[in-house]
Amino acid sequence: MTTKELQLKSVEYRKKILQYIYQAKAGHTGGSLSCIDILNVLYNDVLNVNPENFKSGLRDRYIQSKGHCVEALYVVLADKGFFPESALETLCQYKSYYIGHPTKKVNGVEQNTGALGHGLSMSCGNALAAKLDNVDYKVFTLLGDGELPEGSNWEAALSAAHYKLDNLCAIVDLNGLQITAPTHEVCNTEPLDKKFESFGWAVRIIDGNNIEALQEAFNALPFEVGKPSVIIAKTVKGKGVSYMENTLKWHHGVPSPEQYQQAIEELTSVQESLLELA
Repeated sequence: MTTKELQLKSVEYRKKILQYIYQAKAGHTGGSLSCIDILNVLYNDVLNVNPENFKSGLRDRYIQSKGHCVEALYVVLADKGFFPESALETLCQYKSYYIGHPTKKVNGVEQNTGALGHGLSMSCGNALAAKLDNVDYKVFTLLGDGELPEGSNWEAALSAAHYKLDNLCAIVDLNGLQITAPTHEVCNTEPLDKKFESFGWAVRIIDGNNIEALQEAFNALPFEVGKPSVIIAKTVKGKGVSYMENTLKWHHGVPSPEQYQQAIEELTSVQESLLELA
């Protein structure tokens, strides 16, 4: 897809995220909106994975460690044909598989996640297996900046560097907010780039809501042969909706009918502007 097509796709994904959270009356709105550009570029421009090859040992792997933002993942998987989009009408309903965190009962989901700090460890295991089996697939994982104080992340970071897992890429959704406060107030992990570098990783810092910057970063992988790569993606929580952006309460929140209408109108305006520039 072209950069412009991906930009338009991100707007459409944002509208879908809001639609299903609004209908379900539950969801992690702000973080899903901050990370959707990352998932968009991964699934539409990078990953070798689709419904046809999902059981193949040669497919690329994507593990969403920040599992609470599953609405973003569901919307993308539905768009890629892993399941009918109509299934999302059951989001967070009784007996639905489309619950508030990823589960392997949903086609296209690699691992159950939600207990924060597990995704990087599982991704290291997948990447190491590829090295041991001499198979050429790549492994990607999305981490939230609020989960980085979990010690398992840094055990995994040490292991990834030790085993020279240059087929592994971690992306940190650095939106600066978590459920109770800004991340630097809860447990400051800065300087994050220096920490990863000291653990033996190759690091790039980018604007994580910029499609072109994401494309350039993924196209440059691995950043250094023999080292795992990490993309520190600076994003805006609630990106695309004016009253949600950088606002703590939208970590988990459902818009009112009036707020939902305003959000859709704002995103439609962005869509129209992009189409005029096409």
